[in-house]
Amino acid sequence: MSTPRLERELERLNQRIDRLLEALRRLAEENRSLRHSQEQLANERAGLLARNEQARCRVEAMIQRLRSLENNPP
Repeated sequence: MSTPRLERELERLNQRIDRLLEALRRLAEENRSLRHSQEQLANERAGLLARNEQARCRVEAMIQRLRSLENNPP
């Protein structure tokens, strides 16, 4: 292989490596962002599940009070 041709091939490979490194950087940043979003959504879900459980307990308590009033009129 001639020297100019070899130099062109090396330059082409260097450019390809640069593009791959940039793609790797972008994907790493996107991955970090997605993991952060996933963590936030998991925390939000846990909070919503806790609030749902609290509401369910309150509704059950109200039902029990209504039943006791039904069985023991004033």
